[in-house]
Amino acid sequence: MHVFSSTRAQAASKRRQLAITQETGDLPYHKSEWMESGADPTLSPTIFLIEQPPNTVVEPHFHRQNQFQLFVGGGGRIGQETLQAVTVHYAGAYTGYGPLVAGENGIQYLTIRPVLDTGILFAREAREKMQRGPKRNATSAPLVAMSGAERIALGATRTVEAIPVGSDGVGARLLQLPPGAVAETPFPAAAQGAFVVLLAGQLEHAQGQMSAWESVFASSPDDLPRLTAGPEGAEAIFLFTPPRASAYS
Repeated sequence: MHVFSSTRAQAASKRRQLAITQETGDLPYHKSEWMESGADPTLSPTIFLIEQPPNTVVEPHFHRQNQFQLFVGGGGRIGQETLQAVTVHYAGAYTGYGPLVAGENGIQYLTIRPVLDTGILFAREAREKMQRGPKRNATSAPLVAMSGAERIALGATRTVEAIPVGSDGVGARLLQLPPGAVAETPFPAAAQGAFVVLLAGQLEHAQGQMSAWESVFASSPDDLPRLTAGPEGAEAIFLFTPPRASAYS
C-alpha cells in the first residue's frame, strides 16, 4: 500500500526564493514543496510549485523521470502551445520540451513526479546525457473551472478526458463532482499510480478536508482514501503516471 499526501500548510512553510538570474532583472523565482516522500528510486512521489516571474524563459530541457506539470495561475507558452490556468502538460523521462515562457503576469505551475528527480538538464548543455528510448509529450486544452453553483446543480459526476489515457498508462482525467459524490475512477492497468489534485471546491476524508491544490498519491484504486465532495462540490484531476520506460533503467 502506497499513499502520500500534500498540504497547503507544508507548502507555505517551505516556500523559498531560487537563485536564478536572467536578463529580465531581479524578479525572483519561488519554489514551494507540496509533497515529499524521500528518495526511493522506484516510487517517491514529489510535487512542488514554481512561481516563474513575468517575461522570463526557461530554456528547452529534459528530466530523468516522468513528469506532469499542472499550470494553475498566470499564463504563457510551452514551445508553441499556449498556457493558461488550468492546463496539463506531460513529458516522459528523457523527453525534451520548452522553452517555457512566462507572460506578463508570470506563470505558476505544480511539477508532479512519481519518482524524485535530481534536477533540470538543459538541452544545449547536456546533450551527452540524453538517452535513447521512447519519447512522450502531451498537452491538454485549458480546463475551465465550474462555479460552485454549477457544481451544486450537477445531477451526477461529470468526466473530462484532459489527456486521454494511452496504452502506456499516461493520462489526465478531470472529475467534476456534485456535493456528496465520491472522487473515484478506474486506474489504467499500465499506470504506476495516480496523483489526485483538487482544483476547486473541497474534498472531505477521514482525517479532515482538502483545499485547492492539495493532493494525494495512491498506487492503486484500493489504496486511495475515500474522498467525498463538500457542500459546493469539487473538481479533482487524476494524473495517471506510468513506470519509467525500461530503456532508461
